[in-house]
Amino acid sequence: MTGPGAGGALLVVGDVITDVVARHRGPLAAGTDTAAVIRRVPGGAGANVACWAAHWGCPEVRMFGRVGAEAVAWHERELAAHGVLPRLVVDEQAPTGTVICLVDTGAAAERTFLTDSGASLRLGPADWSEALLDGVGRLHLSGYLLFSEPSRALVATAVASARARGVPVSLDPASAGFIKDLGADRFLALVEDVDVLLPSRDEACLLTGRSGAEDAAAELSRRVPLVVVKQGADGALVSRSGGMSAHVAAVPATPRDTTGAGDAFTGAFLAALLAGADAQEAAREGCRAGARAVERVGGRPPAPG
Repeated sequence: MTGPGAGGALLVVGDVITDVVARHRGPLAAGTDTAAVIRRVPGGAGANVACWAAHWGCPEVRMFGRVGAEAVAWHERELAAHGVLPRLVVDEQAPTGTVICLVDTGAAAERTFLTDSGASLRLGPADWSEALLDGVGRLHLSGYLLFSEPSRALVATAVASARARGVPVSLDPASAGFIKDLGADRFLALVEDVDVLLPSRDEACLLTGRSGAEDAAAELSRRVPLVVVKQGADGALVSRSGGMSAHVAAVPATPRDTTGAGDAFTGAFLAALLAGADAQEAAREGCRAGARAVERVGGRPPAPG
């Protein structure tokens, strides 16, 4: 049995999505055309985390998710090309989830998402197998799983399985907009057995009602043993047991597309933890990966070769 600190594989459970990225400059022109550069790329917060973890040196990364039959072969090839072992359930009824990413190519490279989660939120307990955890040192869950009833039940099943094996569990809240719809109290109740929470600054403040990231991090760490708040250009905050452990500085970068920057942080952070780093060292690796991600278009690292 693989337990905390013993290395092992990283199992990521979550969304595998097709991203349609439209890069435009300035405000959208309502009722008419706005010039854009449009690309179709593989995405999904969970799948992006898996790819970045493999890119950051994690020797074995597995990705468990649910996709439509029309895109399963493409997503399996793309995951494998990044060194990730795909464990994808094929949904014969729902199509693969699709996200339209509107990216303003101005200085901040801010993005807006239009999300159709499709098959990804139909992942349920019946899809789970205890064998998925064989040889696993860490389980990571995409927060998008908490936004539908089947995948919420899957989260409970997976966390219980991990607990029984002594495998630590991390979760990235994923979406401030969906947290608002679900409710902060309900969200926090659903993650009470998680070991590591990796929210963005906006998500941390929303979950606690605090206006400052440090206060929000400290409050969350009274409920979850380790909280790492991702702050983009302001770096990251690491908090344990209601106190502030560290403020990790960001790595300077010139952003082209901020899509997937938080996923890059999380993937590198988890890879570093599995390699034996402490939380502060792992957060430094996360900041390095986040800086590299914003200088690329799309949410994935470059494929090897």
